[in-house]
Amino acid sequence: MGLSSWKQRGRRAVAAAALTAIAVSGTVGWASGQEQRPLTGPPPGTASWRADDSLGRGLPDPATARPSQVASFFSGLSGAEQHDLVARHPSVVGNLDGAPIALRYEANALSLRAELDRARADAKDRTLTEKQRTSARALAERCSQLLAHDRRILAFDPRGRGQVAEVYGDLEAARHVSVIVPGSDIDLGTFDRARDVYGTPAGMARSLHRATGGQTAVVAWAGYTTPVGLGPDAATGRLAEAGAPRLARFAQGLTAAGAPKPTVFCHSYGSVVCGLAASRLPAADLVALGSPGLRADSVAELHTRARVWAARDDGDWIGKVPNVELFGLGHGTDPTDPSFGARRVPAERAQGHTGYFAPGTDSLSAFADIATGAAS
Repeated sequence: MGLSSWKQRGRRAVAAAALTAIAVSGTVGWASGQEQRPLTGPPPGTASWRADDSLGRGLPDPATARPSQVASFFSGLSGAEQHDLVARHPSVVGNLDGAPIALRYEANALSLRAELDRARADAKDRTLTEKQRTSARALAERCSQLLAHDRRILAFDPRGRGQVAEVYGDLEAARHVSVIVPGSDIDLGTFDRARDVYGTPAGMARSLHRATGGQTAVVAWAGYTTPVGLGPDAATGRLAEAGAPRLARFAQGLTAAGAPKPTVFCHSYGSVVCGLAASRLPAADLVALGSPGLRADSVAELHTRARVWAARDDGDWIGKVPNVELFGLGHGTDPTDPSFGARRVPAERAQGHTGYFAPGTDSLSAFADIATGAAS
């Protein structure tokens, strides 16, 4: 082995050691993360759905049917039959990629009301511990908020930390669609929090929708189990590997239901999910922002037909994370590095790690152009 190879290997080892230190101790004031168990598999209620023979034939299996097959199945049903399935199986229809968009809204409204009733009952149940009643009260509050003001909920799953997807704009009629994929610390409870608004999928989506003048529908997608803090989960691809097929299937479901190919905005750890899903995403554009890496060393390694963009503010702490993938740690080359081959998005006026969608920033203006097809 030559001297240059030894030096390169040594640099990678040092970077891996630094990354390990970050993973173990946390950084920039964040606490060490807690290991998370990813939510995988079909939606709740699947067993009852599979046993339903009311139509005289089997229903598409949520675990194995392709979104295109789901779309074809629903197109062959009458309106009454469709609404009947919603009434009997709201948790399945509401999360079934490829099902008609309006039906998913209807189904998730039913699921949210049922979950709200259960949570309110648990909050008053004296046989439960105070911790359990407190959790129930928090869940009831979140369900109540998601039911308010005719919000368009495209997915809802209360299991684990909870997952949700919300639409801003008219997804059924939109000429352009964008999907926001968030990073760490996002779940049902933090999807639309009041603090650090532009670090939440809901805040990012609302801001992008306004910046495009309503020309694009935007989906805030919190549909995978995210890392908590900057522990080992954030430094490895384990949760991203579980989330990538969920993201790919979700995007395939949008196009199967008649939406155009989306622009997918991938923030922080969400970009790791996007990188692993890229070859299966029917995306027009893929935008990584505040990214620790996409588990690839170049655009070519993503095996995508989408245009690939990257943004990073010089003040974003993510720039201090070593861009290495070694011994299972790290996520590869910095996508803003010219060697990666992505188109660079200006982000000089972005505001740290969670301010790329803040109003008035050059990054948000560029994102709006990409989302509406005006960028070249």
